[in-house]
Amino acid sequence: MTNRCWPENVGAALPFLGSPDEQERFRLARITAFERPFWARGLRVAGVDEAGRGPLAGPVVAAAVVMPPEPLIPGIDDSKRLKPEIRECLFELICQYAVAVSVGQATPQEIDQLNILVATHLAMKRALEGLPAGTVHVFVDGPGVPGLPYASTSLTDGDARCYSIAAASIVAKVTRDRIMQQLDREYPGYGFARHKGYATQEHVEAIQRLGPCPLHRVSFHVPELRTASWNPRLPGERAETSGTT
Repeated sequence: MTNRCWPENVGAALPFLGSPDEQERFRLARITAFERPFWARGLRVAGVDEAGRGPLAGPVVAAAVVMPPEPLIPGIDDSKRLKPEIRECLFELICQYAVAVSVGQATPQEIDQLNILVATHLAMKRALEGLPAGTVHVFVDGPGVPGLPYASTSLTDGDARCYSIAAASIVAKVTRDRIMQQLDREYPGYGFARHKGYATQEHVEAIQRLGPCPLHRVSFHVPELRTASWNPRLPGERAETSGTT
């Protein structure tokens, strides 16, 4: 980790983190251990991760990110560990310094048709299709993904253990959050901009009050929604019933 350079604007972009100290340098050395053998040979590797497997509504989004050996970006970590404002700052830095960033998604309809696991794999493959030629290996968060067009390594808790996967987790999360904020304007009343489709009390009550919309995953039969009538309505349509039955 000696002589590593850092993004010149990291202090301004990440005032929440401050300047990278020795502890952060040590952490970055640890989470780049998977990439360094490839970087030492001048080879490109990608990290792949997803966001949105658990929500009741919206797409599942995957990101594939190829990071350079330097500059290393302090603060990159599992997106779930980061505050939203830090994720947003890191997202901008990743997009600025990455060799390549590609995003894929699977729709709620594909999730219902295929199941969430297969749809997640589909989103990951779509993200990988956008990578430039020259990528030789892919690090994937979680269990293996069949049929990838690259040699790959699957890592349990990879978003906390692998720099490239952590970067992908941030890109996937921020991208999906922004998608849900946009969809909130198309389907008002559900609160998608706030809960991003997860099963919050606000969301469940909105479904019971308004009925589901085309963003909802009808295959997700969770106890809280047993009283909701799964008859998706289009933007502007009024629900036929209100309340629960």
